[in-house]
Parts: sequence; C-alpha cells; structure tokens
Amino acid sequence: MSDQGARIARFLADAERLAAAGQHADAHAVLERVLALDPDNPRALNTLALRALNVGRDPARARAMLERAVARDPGAAALRLNLADACRAGGDRAAELAALEGALALDPYLVPALIRKAQALEATGGPAVPVWKAVLATTPPGPERPPALAAVLAHAARQVAADGEATWARIAPALAAARTAETARVDHAVEHLLGRKRIYLNAPTGLHVPKLPADEFFAESHFPWLAGLEAAAAGIRAEGAALLAEGGGFAPYVAYAPGTPVNQWAELNHSPRWGAQFLWRDGVANAALQARCPATVAALAAIPRLDIPGRGPTAFFSLLAPKTRIPPHTGVTNARAIVHLALVVPEGCRYRVGSEERRWVEGRAFVFDDSIEHEAVNDSDETRLVLIFDVWNPWLGAAERDMLRALFPALDAHRGGGTFGG
Repeated sequence: MSDQGARIARFLADAERLAAAGQHADAHAVLERVLALDPDNPRALNTLALRALNVGRDPARARAMLERAVARDPGAAALRLNLADACRAGGDRAAELAALEGALALDPYLVPALIRKAQALEATGGPAVPVWKAVLATTPPGPERPPALAAVLAHAARQVAADGEATWARIAPALAAARTAETARVDHAVEHLLGRKRIYLNAPTGLHVPKLPADEFFAESHFPWLAGLEAAAAGIRAEGAALLAEGGGFAPYVAYAPGTPVNQWAELNHSPRWGAQFLWRDGVANAALQARCPATVAALAAIPRLDIPGRGPTAFFSLLAPKTRIPPHTGVTNARAIVHLALVVPEGCRYRVGSEERRWVEGRAFVFDDSIEHEAVNDSDETRLVLIFDVWNPWLGAAERDMLRALFPALDAHRGGGTFGG
C-alpha cells in the first residue's frame, strides 16, 4: 500500500471511530480530508452524501456525491440504493428507478431495492404489482420482522390480492362458459395464478407415497359405498348421540406423554374438548363399544377400509366441544383417505382441507386426504359429533396395497410396533 493509501485508510478508520463515539462533525471533517487526497473515494462520498441528505436536507449535493461514488465503485449495490434515495428526495422519480434497476441488476434479491421500486412505481401509476409479488416471494415468513417491514409486506399482500380480485372479476365471465365439473383443477390453477388461492401439497408426518394426486377432497365417484353409508346415517347417529348423552366415555384425542414436544397441540393436549371413542384403533377392535353400536359396525363392515396389520382399520366417534378449534396440521400418511360422516352438527361448524372449506351436513359424508394441511372449527355453543374412519387412498393400486400390507409387519418384527413413521 502506498503512503497515501495508508493515510486514507487511517483517516477512514478514524472517521468510523469518531462516528461510533457520536462525534459526527469531527468524523465528517476527517472524511473531507480523505476527499482532499482521493476526491472520488466511495466510502467518504457515501457517508458525506448521507449527511447531506439526512442532516443538510440537500438532495442535489447528495446525489452528485453518490453519482461519483457509483462511477468509482459500480459493483456496490448499496451505493445505488442510496443514490435512489437522493433522487427521490430531489423529486426525480425516473432517476430513482434507474438507480434501483442498477442495484437490482447487481442483486435481484435485494429486498430494500425491490420495496422502493414497487413504491416508486405505485407513486407514478406504474406496474407495481409484479414487483410487490417479487417482494413477497423474496421475503420469507418470520415472527421477528421489524414492524415497519411487516407493514410494508401487509401493504404488498393487499395490493397483490386487490389486483387478483380485479383480474378475476374481468376474466370470470369468459371462464364461466367453459366451466364444467371436470375443470375444478384449472379453476384452482387460475385462482392460484391470481393469488386468490394457495396450492397445498401432501406433507405427511410419516409414510409419504410419491406421485399420488394431492386431492383435498376426493371425488365421490371413487367410493361407490358412500350411498350405503349415508343410508345408514340415522342409525349411526342414534348410537353416537347415545354415547354423547352418557358422557364420560370420550377420551382426549390428543394425549402426548410428558416431555414430548406438543407444538400446536398445547391447548388440546389431554383436553376433553376434542374427544374420541374408538370402535377400531390401529386394527384392534373395541368389542365392548362395538356391541353397543351394531348399526355403525354393520355399516362399516360393508366398506373396504384400510387393512394394514397394526395400522388399520381405525374408526371412532369424534366430538368437538363448543368454541373449540383444531389447529392446522397434517396426518401421518397419504396412503390412506379419511372419511367424515356428519352426525350432530350445529351451525357455526366448518372444515378446511388445503384451500377448500366445507361444512358438515348431517347425514352426509366426505372423503379427504389428511396429509394435506387441514383444520376444524366449532364456533357454536353445542357439541359437534362426527364418525371418522380411514380407507385406502383411491389412487393406490392393488399391488401397492399388498406391498404396504407386507411392509409394516416386517418393520414391526424388526423394530417393534409403531405408526406409519419409519
């Protein structure tokens, strides 16, 4: 390093030390000495420009200094970002956007530059929504965001959502003529494209069979036995309601052992607000309960349920107490599908699987993939009662089912009993 270079380095270090001590006037005097030796020194120009902009309220001087700094160090995105601020303060939106584009050319994921570009375009009536989408896409969710950033992201989400709704309103008439019962996937694709719906994928906590369709609610055509189940609903309801009226027999559905991480289940762990009485559990029959529920057992016996030794079938009456919410979660495997037969359903109950929400209708059943995020809500003042049981995922072939029937007994012989996990 030359003698002059060494002096400049010492001056810059001195200026940094003085600024850290709050002696800003002295620090800036030292930086002026740097410029006397090196008129286009980027560090000195940047610091002095920020002082001119924020203290001296002189955006023209700040811009001139930052333009010199950028010319000297064109690869520094931060300099271009500060130049954009000076241009905006001086009322030159075109120059501000040019500086921001320069910063983004160096770093396309520079979130402050994306935010300021979106704000500049919005202020001038330009195409801000695509940039707001980029802001949202490049800013991962997190609980510790600064309040100012959280407010900006909330604004971005509102702008994107409003644009999606406006676009949907314009194109909906054209889609209506082409819509049939077979176009639900394309409808979902369009709504996702416009930011109106998310696409949820299978995310089981245990066995994940790849390449199965991520059906939120399965088409009823997969299950020809549904009509027979619904025909038996009155008798099943009477038996479930009798159990409910007696009380005391429903055990907490969530019951983690002490010391086990409970995550989102803390509120419902060992709580009677979500309770169950099992007719079958992991393939084991509850003979005493079955004897009390002959109509339910007969209806289930007519259905080809999941039949993996040590894993299925499972069938139970499920209660959800008033003002209770089952938080979003995913089930253990997508090899199965879950059936709900609604028995006692007051107003104010609803069920969401992925992006689709349904309401239980007494006497009716639906089948869904519980490896997709789902949640249940009972906002009423009464208890909800549903019969729940598992069947095979209809997209699995006979040979695949046979292999799974062989898999888990082999795993259990090697490792002992377990769930659908490894």
